[in-house]
Amino acid sequence: MTPDSDVTPLPAASIGSWDDEADVVIAGYGVAGAAAAVESARAGADVLVLERTGSWGGAAAMAGGFIYLGGGTALQKACGFTDSVDNMAAFLNVAMGPGADEKRIADYCAGSVAHFDWLVGCGVPFKAEFFAEPGWEPMGDQGLMYSGGENAYPFNTIASPTPRGHVPQMSNKKQGEASAGYMLMKPLVETAGAAGARAVYDVRVQGLITESDGRVVGVTARRYGTEMAVRARRGVVLAMGSFAYNDDMVARFAPRISGRPAASIEQHDGQAIRMAQALGADLAHMDATEVAIFIDPQQLVRGILVNGRGQRYVAEDTYPGRVGQLTLYQQDNVAYLIIDGDAQEEAKASWSPKFMLREASWVADTVEDLEREMGLAPGCLQATVAAYNAGATDGEDPLLHKKPEWIRPIGSPVGAIDLRESTGGFTLGGLATTLDAEVLHVGGEPIPGLFAAGRCTAGVAAWGYASGVSLGDGSFYGRRAGRSAARLSR
Repeated sequence: MTPDSDVTPLPAASIGSWDDEADVVIAGYGVAGAAAAVESARAGADVLVLERTGSWGGAAAMAGGFIYLGGGTALQKACGFTDSVDNMAAFLNVAMGPGADEKRIADYCAGSVAHFDWLVGCGVPFKAEFFAEPGWEPMGDQGLMYSGGENAYPFNTIASPTPRGHVPQMSNKKQGEASAGYMLMKPLVETAGAAGARAVYDVRVQGLITESDGRVVGVTARRYGTEMAVRARRGVVLAMGSFAYNDDMVARFAPRISGRPAASIEQHDGQAIRMAQALGADLAHMDATEVAIFIDPQQLVRGILVNGRGQRYVAEDTYPGRVGQLTLYQQDNVAYLIIDGDAQEEAKASWSPKFMLREASWVADTVEDLEREMGLAPGCLQATVAAYNAGATDGEDPLLHKKPEWIRPIGSPVGAIDLRESTGGFTLGGLATTLDAEVLHVGGEPIPGLFAAGRCTAGVAAWGYASGVSLGDGSFYGRRAGRSAARLSR
């Protein structure tokens, strides 16, 4: 998908008349835009949200709804878990991968409990029940789950394992179709409206408008084929999502996920990033991506994952997004799950949604026969299974430290699920911003009047991820963007 090609900013002097105006103009009505609208309206600003589609929601409304929070939230305590700001930061500083911003992580962790309380105050519901099964998200309306491999090796040796995936309560959930992201967005939008924010839909924001001193004072847009100029008396907030659906940008910045299914929406075309770049905005982590592997975690934990050389490379009970990243970037996107018949039947009898379960591509009575059918080098898979079974007999995994509860010798019949080319993901990089959500110029100073939050920015995640980080820092720094923009003088 290609966004509008011309992102050249227009001088304010060239605008004959404004089609609309507000103190704070927000582009995008996903989670970052909604949080910005709530805070700027509560700060007394006149707020206008411009949304490209026919309704609010964005990618957030279609997501599983995880919000990554911790440090001792009321929900964690109600479910019997103890956490601290330092413990949360210790995990994120490692789990968010190379390039993770320690100052941003410290800031996010320090404000995490208050952010949870803010969400509850906006009407977002959470059920005080912990979901302990492996899975992409809770199967029911449970409110808390491990969502980043906190209880798996090596993270369980770095920080005290604590679940931080906070999930809004939603009845009649159906994974892949109707998930809890809707129950995050609906109360936020209603709260923004009650505070006085107004929204106009079917508006495609295209570029920025600046004064002669470089200050951003509005946006250009198109609605039903008509060009518009919208004035921002205080500031503009960009909350238009990632560049996952901009083929040219993905090919340039994150080529390893080119052509792979993006866990995003087609409106994530990078337009906000390009608009700000036209003013000299700085970027960060543009090559970083989250990568999902398309198999149910209930199957993953019951087998062993091997690469094209028949070798294990990751503990199967860790965060599936970590498995996906390691598979795509370190194993040439080649993976096979080796699982015996009993384990396969157990997975099928679990809580899992049936559309996620995979059938074996090869089945044999012995590992030697399976190895031959798969076309692997003679002896490689046999050595791997023999080593795994030797440890499993004693309930141990000395190589990769899978948790004892999932360790069991692989028996017969044995199958292999072909997971080659079974990954897909979305981009994590974007605009560089301050902790107050100001967009930074390549020279290091904030661009006056311009703010951004959500997946169009480089947030807490760098070369690592945990489910809930996007909705977490999108809403957290969306609030900052709204407050920062509202504070500016008219």
